[in-house]
Amino acid sequence: MAQEYKIKGLSALDLKNGEKREVEVEGIENGKVLLARVGGTTHAMSSNCTHYGAPLKLGVLTPEGRLTCAWHGACFNVGTGDVEDAPALDPLAKFEVYEKSGAVYIKGEEATIKASRRNPNVKCAAQGQEKVVVVGGGSGAMGAVQALREQGFKGDITMISKEPNLPIDRTKLSKALIADKSKVEWRSQEWFDSASIATISDEVKSVDFKSKTVSTKSGKSYPYTKLILASGGTPKVLPLPGFKDLSNVFLLRTIPHVQAILGAVGEKKGKNVVIVGSSFIGMEVANALSSGNTVSVIGMESTPLEQVMGSEVGKIFQKLVSKSGVKFYMGASVDSAKPSEDDKSKVGSVTLKDGTSLPADLVVLGVGVTPATEYLQETGIPLEKDGSVKTNESFEVEGQAGVYAIGDIATYPYHGPGGNGSLTRIEHWNVAQNAGRCVAASIAKPNVAPKPFIPVFWSAMGSQLRYCGNTPNGWDDLVLQGQPDEAKFAAFYGKGDTVVAVASMQMDPVMSQSAELMRRDKMLSLSELRNGKSVLDVGLPSEIKI
Repeated sequence: MAQEYKIKGLSALDLKNGEKREVEVEGIENGKVLLARVGGTTHAMSSNCTHYGAPLKLGVLTPEGRLTCAWHGACFNVGTGDVEDAPALDPLAKFEVYEKSGAVYIKGEEATIKASRRNPNVKCAAQGQEKVVVVGGGSGAMGAVQALREQGFKGDITMISKEPNLPIDRTKLSKALIADKSKVEWRSQEWFDSASIATISDEVKSVDFKSKTVSTKSGKSYPYTKLILASGGTPKVLPLPGFKDLSNVFLLRTIPHVQAILGAVGEKKGKNVVIVGSSFIGMEVANALSSGNTVSVIGMESTPLEQVMGSEVGKIFQKLVSKSGVKFYMGASVDSAKPSEDDKSKVGSVTLKDGTSLPADLVVLGVGVTPATEYLQETGIPLEKDGSVKTNESFEVEGQAGVYAIGDIATYPYHGPGGNGSLTRIEHWNVAQNAGRCVAASIAKPNVAPKPFIPVFWSAMGSQLRYCGNTPNGWDDLVLQGQPDEAKFAAFYGKGDTVVAVASMQMDPVMSQSAELMRRDKMLSLSELRNGKSVLDVGLPSEIKI
């Protein structure tokens, strides 16, 4: 039951428009709420982001009342507490706030104040003729099924995934190598049951778009009125001698992959680990395995992530991860994997094209993914050269009304800065979940245009990287602010004078502010940034331009 609690040290609601302030709640140990004033009204809400617990006082508050977390770009509506952008799934709790007798009070339940979140309203008894089938169980699928219920969809929802678990926070697999599904599953089976969302563990083998049915490996068929294709990506393997034949050569996409890697490392550690690929996955795994092991990273570029981030920023990442003892072999090509002298069935070393031999008790491949669309190859639906599915801005598949594709398999028109509608495929966790939310809105409320979003990405490579924007047409210039030698920087990537992407470390909330400016077509130009202007000094207009 809601009770009245006094706000410590506050005698009046004296916030100015656009101001936010974290305050303590008397009578509740470590109890805090966030006050934010928008449009002449002061709101009281949870003080921490419901994703990973970042203090929302560090975030960005917009004139229309969007509160964006500084860490990973989660957005909330301060009026309702509802989630507006991924990766948060739980909304913020809201509290009545008022002045009384020279003090400020809120009304709320102690448990809710402590939890700094509320549960989304998804309970439902499915009814009617509408049937949504979701192929996949990743970020996009999770975003779609939850948003369908949140937005009032009452029909049947069936989610079919070949993974041996419920939807997980996949980002924790490479960043922290967490193998316990209870620590990475977003929701419990009871949660899905209460929302009347059927979770099917099976593999989709084909789709009949004429009869509107999905067929699975077990021989079952599922009819649909709306179909969401969210089957994700398949990790690439190396078509080189030894990599397919020898054991202890691992991919990383699922919980069983992590379990296998940790099993090969063992509790005593002390293993020689070779990471093939200096991608985000490769760098994260190298960082996660560096303690107690000898880790080597092989990359074809001159610096890690050079193609995406440039050599100047890539050197920062390499320096950070090297501090953990990781060795880098850059500008290198792999020749083969050789068997161990002790056990010919296991890998023992990796040989480079130049003859260098790296001892390897285990190998982890981080060489990218391909769209997991094998089940669509004989259906008549056209696939792009990379195997992805082309969609429109609402993620609806070309020529297939009521069929949507999201996440790693979707190629869609990008309208962020420098995009100009260019077709692009983005393998980002937030993009998949936001696309799922967009599709849910299109299904539940067909006459309401989906909300635009700017892609956001994050990584852990000795320090936390934030990234927003996208470069479908490349970038040709870079402005670097901060202290790069200390891994404290903001990198602004430009096409001409237009900033198309921003990366930062230890410079919050530069990324979140930049993303909001991009949504409004008010991002500073490279010239302005080069002349010393800061995105944190730019006011946010309320009008959305993309």
